[in-house]
This record gives sequence, C-alpha cells and structure tokens, in this order.
Amino acid sequence: MAASTRDVVFVDGVRTPFGKAGPKGMYAGTRADDLVVRVIRELIRRHPELPPERIDEVALAATTQIGDQGLTLGRVAGLLAGLPKSVPGYSIDRMCAGAMTAVTSVAGGIAMGALDVAIAGGVEHMGRHPMGEGVDPNPRIISEKIVDPSALVMGQTAENIHDRYPHLTKERCDLFALGSQQKYAKALADGKIGQDLVPMATRSAEKGWGLASADEPPRPETTIEGLRGLKTPFRPQGRVTAGNAAGLNDGATGCIMAAEDTARELGLPVAMRMVGYSFAGVEPEVMGIGPVPATEKALKRAGLTIDDIGLFELNEAFAVQVLALLDHYGIDDDDPRVNPWGGAIAIGHPLASSGVRLMTQLAHHFAERPEVRYGITSMCIGIGQGGTVIWENPHYTGSDAK
Repeated sequence: MAASTRDVVFVDGVRTPFGKAGPKGMYAGTRADDLVVRVIRELIRRHPELPPERIDEVALAATTQIGDQGLTLGRVAGLLAGLPKSVPGYSIDRMCAGAMTAVTSVAGGIAMGALDVAIAGGVEHMGRHPMGEGVDPNPRIISEKIVDPSALVMGQTAENIHDRYPHLTKERCDLFALGSQQKYAKALADGKIGQDLVPMATRSAEKGWGLASADEPPRPETTIEGLRGLKTPFRPQGRVTAGNAAGLNDGATGCIMAAEDTARELGLPVAMRMVGYSFAGVEPEVMGIGPVPATEKALKRAGLTIDDIGLFELNEAFAVQVLALLDHYGIDDDDPRVNPWGGAIAIGHPLASSGVRLMTQLAHHFAERPEVRYGITSMCIGIGQGGTVIWENPHYTGSDAK
C-alpha cells in the first residue's frame, strides 16, 4: 500500500557563535566535532519535552570530511552528545548546502513515515580544514574541458558572474555588503541574534580557556569608502573583495525536525512548516546563480509564485550572487524582506553549517510577522548548484500583506 505523506515542521534551531578561521580565530584550539556536539546538547536542553530516545536520526554535514569532521559525524557526534546508542546518524556533503541538505533529507524520511523526529545540522572548521583539504580532483575535469579551471575557485566564479551580468556592479555589491553589516549590527543591538547562540568553551595555548558567546566576523565599523578601497584578490581590477563576500569561518548549527503530528503529541513548538524544496545544477563557472533555477523549480512544484513570498533568507556567500537572484525577480537590492538581520557577509559562512542558520532566522521572522505566510531559504553551492526551501508560517493570520 502506498504511504501517505505527513507534514514536516521545523521545531527549533541553534548555533555556536561563528568564528574567524585561522590561528588567531577563537576556535583555533577547538575541535570541529565538539562544536556540533555542543549544539546537539543545547537542543536537548532547550526541549526537555523531547525524550532523547524518540530521536530517529542525526544527519550532520561537513564539506571537508576529514579529521575531526570525518568518521560518520552524525553518528559519532550523537554518541558524544549523550544520545542513546539506539539513535543512528550519518554524514552529508553538498558543500555550502550541507546543513540544508541534512534538513531536506530527514524531511523526506519524516514525510514518508520512516522517521518521526530528527536532528539535522552542519559544522565547518575552516581554520583546521580549509575547503579542498585532502581532495584529489580528477584531472580529466579540466583536461577534457568539462569545466573551466575557474570553476574550482569560488571567488573566481563570483567574478565570472560580474562578467556575465555587468549591470551587477561592484558599487551595488559594496552597498549591499554595507547594508548587511548595518542590519546585523541593529539586530544585535536589539537582542535578536543572541537568542540563537549557544556559548562555546574555547581553548588557546597562549590564553587558556575562554568562552565564545558572540560572533567574531562582523565589522560594524564598515564604511562604503573602506569597501571601495579593498583589494580584489581573485583578479586584478576585479570586483570581488573581502568586504562584499563572506569570510573564512568556523561554526556549527543544528535543528530539530519533526512530523507535525509528532510535534503536537510531544508538545514541541512548531516554528515553520516545510512546503517544498528543490536543488538545481548550473554551469560550475557561475555557481552563484544556482539559487535562481532552484527557486524557480521550488515555486513551480509548490504552485506558488515569487509574489507569494514575504520573507527571504539568502546566503551571502558573495553579494553578487544575492543580487543575481534579486535582479532576476525584480526585487530591490535593499528590499526589507531580504535578510532582515543581515547575512553571511557580516555573520560569517562556515560552509556546511549555514543552511540551518538561514532557517533559524527565518523562523524568528515568522514569529514576528504573522501577516507573512511564505518565506524561502536559498543558497548557492560550489561546483554549480543551488538550493531553495519554501516554508509556511504557522502563525499566519490571513492577511495578504507581505
């Protein structure tokens, strides 16, 4: 007999503060798996109504699955976090969309009836494990001209988008980046950011033990004049800079996903309801345009249009890739529906963890905006992909206002 699908809900999400990658970053002496273990423990602490034995799966992503980000991370981190040994787990890699894919993967199992409750998330310690560490790309991908060499360097793919769409100027990117810093600073001052963060113990050979309780990457002192003067490391006289792109970061995220009927049974909160999702492939040389076809597919399959979407959480890997999606749909660069609390340009982008950060922030926006029914989380993905998830606001009051 064919199984009927169930509604899938996002219950809650948390993250560590994001750090700067490198020997001077706050997590330089901290293991990657300890970051995500802390996240799992916090989710369990925040929801005593969820018996740990009711968790059916732990799906965790990392882009560089090596060292302390390897060894079937979902299973090992679950054990380290104190979950019952009966709770299984696995690892996922879809580069920047790792945590997003962890969520959609367990959502499929929940909808099918194979799972009731799952933990999904991701971690990236780019200080310990730079993107590409230990990989051995097949030389045929270049020699047989399957991709241009620039496809393997994310910053160069962003420059390629500028080439293809010259109206997406550096000036627009710098202004968008400044807005990201300013929106994050305001959200931080208003107490919006701290509600997601789980403090993380840190250790330094020089400074001893510490406590990470705030994001390290933001630059609230940013000015448009400062952005204009930054170097363009990916191309002489280029347009992509350290100011209009996300940095190299360390951090972990996690969330609880559940069948809506199970959430009601256990008394778990329902923060968002999943409507649908899509992933799409694009030319690897312009991977940043991936969110455009992914969003088109997701909307079509859901029977919605872009006019139905009242909130957007778009990953700011590069300002130009966000602007490419906004231009495609005729949305203003400074539309208040887009990344209301700033984005990865300010907060940071620890690759495989970022998808759940987008979702957690969208859940908060929904709670504050009951007049908005639908929102999306979307991101570009290395080697030429994009991913978009559409969510419904359970607090929706029936207004048509966006």
